[in-house]
Amino acid sequence: MTIKSKLGGALIAAIMSTTAFHGAFAADDTIKIGVLHSLSGTMAISETTLKDAMLMLIDEQNKKGGVLGKKLEAVVVDPASDWPLFAEKARELISKDKVAAVFGCWTSSSRKSVLPVFEELNSILFYPVQYEGEESSRNIIYTGAAPNQQAIPAVDYLMNAEGVERFVLEGTDYVYPQTTNKILKAYLMSKGVKAEDIMVNYTPFGFSDWQTEVSKIKAFGSAGKKTAVVSTINGDANVPFYKELANQGIKAEDIPVVAFSVGEEELAGIDTKPLVGHLAAWNYFQSVDAPVNAEFIKTWHAFTKNDKRVTNDPMEAAYIGFNAWVKAVEAAGTTETDKVLDSIVGVSVPNLTGGYSTVMPNHHITKPVLIGEIQANGQFEVVQQTPAVVGDEWSDYLPDSKDLISDWRKPMSCGNFNTATGKCGGKGS
Repeated sequence: MTIKSKLGGALIAAIMSTTAFHGAFAADDTIKIGVLHSLSGTMAISETTLKDAMLMLIDEQNKKGGVLGKKLEAVVVDPASDWPLFAEKARELISKDKVAAVFGCWTSSSRKSVLPVFEELNSILFYPVQYEGEESSRNIIYTGAAPNQQAIPAVDYLMNAEGVERFVLEGTDYVYPQTTNKILKAYLMSKGVKAEDIMVNYTPFGFSDWQTEVSKIKAFGSAGKKTAVVSTINGDANVPFYKELANQGIKAEDIPVVAFSVGEEELAGIDTKPLVGHLAAWNYFQSVDAPVNAEFIKTWHAFTKNDKRVTNDPMEAAYIGFNAWVKAVEAAGTTETDKVLDSIVGVSVPNLTGGYSTVMPNHHITKPVLIGEIQANGQFEVVQQTPAVVGDEWSDYLPDSKDLISDWRKPMSCGNFNTATGKCGGKGS
């Protein structure tokens, strides 16, 4: 065989291999999607699942024919729970890898780190985790809960259903817990809770020595008034926190804990039997009885090849954000950022509780609020569910925010329009 025929045969084999691999897609006809989640470090316990969820969603969309006739390709990076590294990785995804959009971040510290990068380079971040509000960026779609879609309904439940009069606001020491607790303290005091009946405490990321802190909670709850813990503890610090509660005999009927960052994934790492009755506030639980949820769980188990892998709220937020992006791109006929952002406001897609979520002009979405009670099997029994709530980017309970609104539609295109002065303050972040 001649060298020429060898080359010809190799070329034909390469073409056949490419065709077999890509099916109906051309080899170079792809749309890249950035996946920006910590796969190592303190936040890996929470974020690795979101990376897997995004790979599943992209795989499922490719089975449907991709987007605009093109195959979707995931570009996965690991910012390693290092907030400055998030910005560096985001810049690489946008500038070097030329991704059409990015799905990622968990902590507010990571989101605030990448925000100026997305605004500078004019790309889109879909952010799938509950956060503190007080922000609205043209380049971010916030599919997680704002405080009025999680934190405030949670303390309402504690006051109205549990008769709680004293509150421990226990959080990890960074922006999300600090701002959320600032809002919650103002809200509780507006409802008649006295300052001396609110205790606020913060611990570092990865904190593990909870004996002293839990002892303080126990002492605060011994004043004769029904007491609860509102937890904004994030990441792997939750595991020793709940273990110490059990060690000190704190039961849900005595001092219930309602958590905003503990879901099915976090509970999978601990013995939940002593925690039965403690609470979490989310917009989705795996235990939700809806056909769309059953199908999602079935797809998840098939994709991961593991029937024991749980689903959780940020996965649903990723699901909503991804499908909203697909719908907006198809409506715009392009992945070009400005046109996608123009078309995404008003897009409605199914959520996993049996309803729909709509992207609003403030780049937040509509979501029901669910309060769940921890069961011995690590799942949640839903004890309360609200109708869909519109995410409020600026809190009504902070003096600097109460007059602000966000509307990214033209001609306003403003993230912090002051309704009292009639002026836009500039960027909404």
